Amino acid sequence: MKFKQLVCLPFLLLLFLTACQNHDYSPKPRAYYRINYPEKKYQVFEGIAPYSFKYPVYSKIESYKGSDAGNYWYNLHFPQFNGFIHITYYDVNGKNEYNKLVEYARELAFKHTIKASAIDQRLINYPNHKVYGIYYAIEGNTASSVQFFLTDSAKHYFRGSLYFNERPQYDSIAPVINFIKKDIDTLISTFRWKN
Repeated sequence: MKFKQLVCLPFLLLLFLTACQNHDYSPKPRAYYRINYPEKKYQVFEGIAPYSFKYPVYSKIESYKGSDAGNYWYNLHFPQFNGFIHITYYDVNGKNEYNKLVEYARELAFKHTIKASAIDQRLINYPNHKVYGIYYAIEGNTASSVQFFLTDSAKHYFRGSLYFNERPQYDSIAPVINFIKKDIDTLISTFRWKN
């Protein structure tokens, strides 16, 4: 019996050592959480603000409470996605103030140039409703992925910026950004100034 053990033990040890020589290791890709998107349904925001628009039923509008808050400033929260659209409004008093606000919107969008891989601009033009502006789509690991402003070119100025309460990782939040972009497009296309 001892002889069989002496012969079998080295043979098993040799078999074990040669069986573990696989160098074809490849790392597994990262997995991401499955995201269940809600059905697209919209409701109208009117309130006391000098504007109205449609926004998704799965979001919440809350008054912005920051120390720099102005009249009719809101956050449109998307609790399921841990993100929000920060909304600001200004009453425009003259052409100089209007030009400063438009330039400020451009500066804020292009501040992301350091981390952005691309910044695309699109004109917003709904002359029947006197809604004009620029839409900035910002790609890359930036704090804000979408920024836009709307104006009547005379006395109203409305600005929105999409943010997430997470560290920016564009690859992982890109599907959510694309989902919310459709909501932003609806907000813009249904936007109206009140007289």
